[in-house]
Amino acid sequence: MMTTILFAVSCFSLLIWLVLLFARGGFWRARPAAPLPVVEPAAGWPAACAVVPARNEADAIGEAVASLLQQDYRGEFHVIVIDDHSTDGTAEAARAAALALQCPEKLTVVSAKPLPAGWSGKVWAQSQGIEAVRTLGLNADYLLLTDADIGHPPEALAQLVVRAQAERRDLVSLMVRLRCDSFWEKALIPAFVFFFAKLYPFSWVNNPRNKTAAAAGGCMLVRRTALEEAGGIESIRAELIDDCSLAARIKHRGVGHHPIRLDVAAKSVSLRPYDSWKDIWNMIARTAFTQLHYSAWQLAGTILGMTVIYLAPPVIALVLGPLGWPAWMAWALMCCAYAPMLAYYRRSPLWAPFLPLVALFYVGATFASAWRFWRGKGGQWKSRVQAPVQGR
Repeated sequence: MMTTILFAVSCFSLLIWLVLLFARGGFWRARPAAPLPVVEPAAGWPAACAVVPARNEADAIGEAVASLLQQDYRGEFHVIVIDDHSTDGTAEAARAAALALQCPEKLTVVSAKPLPAGWSGKVWAQSQGIEAVRTLGLNADYLLLTDADIGHPPEALAQLVVRAQAERRDLVSLMVRLRCDSFWEKALIPAFVFFFAKLYPFSWVNNPRNKTAAAAGGCMLVRRTALEEAGGIESIRAELIDDCSLAARIKHRGVGHHPIRLDVAAKSVSLRPYDSWKDIWNMIARTAFTQLHYSAWQLAGTILGMTVIYLAPPVIALVLGPLGWPAWMAWALMCCAYAPMLAYYRRSPLWAPFLPLVALFYVGATFASAWRFWRGKGGQWKSRVQAPVQGR
């Protein structure tokens, strides 16, 4: 009887993996978009402004700001850093980077006002940066919303603008390459992007006829008028998953779906280290339950689904041996699906069979996210608790 049940579960898991590989938008293909020829537009290069929210980012912001100030961009470009009540010298590190490059006039540092009720910290900081664009009288056809721990290659802005104009995209976003040097980064980080792409297949995001919308908050170039038409940054003021929420507002505003684009980055990188498994655990636990709309039912469904899709195949394969051939096939398909993401992160495909253990880690962090919310500590990041209080 037990053998029959396990065999049935393995068949179901195999069916799911066949669907994922062949009917989920090819989410497992992890390839940066080919660069476009950088040709000056007929109307000239549009003006752009980078908006960088920063809270206690002194270790990384100097390098991040320097990478922005060294953009090979022939249009007007200015960088605004919003110092969100940092206590570690973040503002000074940003100014020092501009002085070292002898271009302090290209950087403005804004001190954030107190966080009002109903706003998430990052979005509130972004709103003040966008307001500074107006009050300073800066030209900005495009806004580059980027984080204080992202390093951009010199051609990044030009490529984003060229793609936005050539493809008539209102939002162009890059999932930057996360750091993958320590053991825990090598073991856990590629799966983070793999699971994200499975949830939001990039080809579906990039298809204007498909309602799927997503973006990566580390690098988002948005047409300023499109942002205003979507209700402005204040329209997502309470969102913890601000990037995907903004993408949905941009894509779904008005009649029909407006074109946006999301790709994995070729050269843009995250400067933030995740040397401990706890760092990655906390990164996931911050918003995982938010993604499930704070629903215990969706949490239960997620745990069940992850168990059937990732954990059941290796367990059943090892228990049943040759009789569990569907489980072996499901495990093999899992490895095949994960291999391109490992290649993108320059990791050996020998990591692929261990994806079930990584999935178990992510399940644990997702449950931890729910537990924190139920204890009134949801959305905790940089000493702030930002998730809504349960029952309100």
